[in-house]
Amino acid sequence: MPATAVHAPALADWLRAHPRVFVLTGAGCSTGSGIPDYRDRDGAWKRRPPVTYQAFVGDPATRARYWARSLAGWPMVSRARPNAAHRALAELQARGRIARLVTQNVDGLHQRAGSVDVLDLHGRIDAVRCLACDARVAREDVQAQLIACNPEWTHAVEEAAIAPDGDADLDAIDTTAFVAPRCAACGGLLKPDVVFFGENVPRTRVDAAQQALQASDAMLVAGSSLMVYSGYRFALKAREAGLPLALLSLGTTRADALATLKLDAECGQTLEMAVASLE
Repeated sequence: MPATAVHAPALADWLRAHPRVFVLTGAGCSTGSGIPDYRDRDGAWKRRPPVTYQAFVGDPATRARYWARSLAGWPMVSRARPNAAHRALAELQARGRIARLVTQNVDGLHQRAGSVDVLDLHGRIDAVRCLACDARVAREDVQAQLIACNPEWTHAVEEAAIAPDGDADLDAIDTTAFVAPRCAACGGLLKPDVVFFGENVPRTRVDAAQQALQASDAMLVAGSSLMVYSGYRFALKAREAGLPLALLSLGTTRADALATLKLDAECGQTLEMAVASLE
């Protein structure tokens, strides 16, 4: 029997028992939209870890490589559309059964599916900000700047392997001559408005999520291994508060020992079937 057929009824029963759920989502919610995830079933990296904030800011070569890869990877993210997981959670929220939807993803797909008041824990990849003057610009506009400044790259990156969060693999190509974008207002460094490794999640986001968790009667993790502490901390908080914790994810998670319900299944169909059966 397929895992979805087994796990969807169990998830539906759990949702019936907990009408105000704090939901935390991760990369496994967006794989059905064609966006790759970072880790395998055991929680290990499938590829090299993402660039750190310190390297991005301090090393021009690292920054050039990041933006060259982003030039190749951004179109995939911009074209991505919500899948069954996003739509099911939007429906669950519309029924008043989600206390707060918090996501570790930066793709904005929950909002495109109709979810409201989504807390983007790690920011949004479709926005870029200046590290000097804090000016904000749409990622789509930066793409135009990248193409204009690096016209010879449009063909070089067409066959790049797409990676998570608008990244791409260009390891075989020398990117040192790539021209990184600059702020049109002050000439400062531009950085996607997302939390890089080596950065802290803004305190206001953490506090807002913790307040929502306290007002919930259970926590559901969908599509996250919780290997990153920024998400794992909420599983710890749920355990401390005595809240039931359900994990819906393929493979191992960091919080398996804390869970009251562990569902080793794909997010999309499982959530879709579970929410549909609540009618």
